[in-house]
Amino acid sequence: MSLGDGKNVLVFVEVVDGSPVSNAMEALGLGRELAQAKGEEVCAVVIGPDLDVAAEACAKGGADKVFTVAQDAWQLEAYASILGQLIEKYTPALVLAASNQNGRDLQAILANQFDTVCVSDIVGARVEDGALILTTPLYGGGVWNDVKVASHPKFATVRAGTGKKVPPEEATSGEIVKEDVAPAAGAVSTKVADVVKEVAETVNLEEAEVVIVGGRGMGSKENFQKVHDLADLLGGVVGGTRPVVEDEWVPHPQQVGQSGKIIAPKFYIGCGVSGATQHLTGILGSDFILAINKDEEAPIFDVADCGIVGDVNEILPLLMEEFKKAKQA
Repeated sequence: MSLGDGKNVLVFVEVVDGSPVSNAMEALGLGRELAQAKGEEVCAVVIGPDLDVAAEACAKGGADKVFTVAQDAWQLEAYASILGQLIEKYTPALVLAASNQNGRDLQAILANQFDTVCVSDIVGARVEDGALILTTPLYGGGVWNDVKVASHPKFATVRAGTGKKVPPEEATSGEIVKEDVAPAAGAVSTKVADVVKEVAETVNLEEAEVVIVGGRGMGSKENFQKVHDLADLLGGVVGGTRPVVEDEWVPHPQQVGQSGKIIAPKFYIGCGVSGATQHLTGILGSDFILAINKDEEAPIFDVADCGIVGDVNEILPLLMEEFKKAKQA
């Protein structure tokens, strides 16, 4: 089916353990900016169990209205059916979601349902002469591409670090509306028999404020322990580049880059990371990038805020000593 032009921005805010995920709140912030530019409203949708905390966070985080739908834990088909019904009811012009695995899967299903397309992984959006322009990266982030979508509604996923959360001092007071919506009959054709998580899946790279990433320049799996030590010292989490994951120094859920996790921490440290395009694509949203590599021509130095040229295995112990002194001061 397809809808008319529609009005307002609808943002699906994913909830994990009762709280909204950071990337989804950034998408809400971007949705608010776009809605204000057109004199419209931004509405959040939260689906799942135990929604009180998440709904309140959205109401204070920029949403003019927050639609809550009580439902069991995440199941793609059920959530797509519920959100599809809300889109039919409220006919938004634009539907946003976080650019993570769940957000991308959900938006693809909905775009197909409404005979339109989903613009994935946007890194910017603006209203120009009344038209919505979405910006996406091409060629590993080397080129920005502006996209206009003619069909309605428009769907997009928002890369981490693109939108800005509404700061606490600018808290809003959106209305919370309970919606009595259930998955349509026959919408769910699969049954979840069991959910088994890898230990690495407890490491939330996308939400972390400090991320320490090790590359092949660490030399060995034994040397890679220094990356873990630094992360423990700084209260951060550990990630790895694709070669490190392929060598099984860290599990795949901890891979950072175009084929892994897109991150936007406050502080990123690359240890022995050369900076292949695929990896840089995943870290450009970081507030501050510190790079350590013995090759002064390594591409990561082109995007780093601070760089240290030298043997990472000699530098990391010295760096940890300095961090310890700073913490004790």
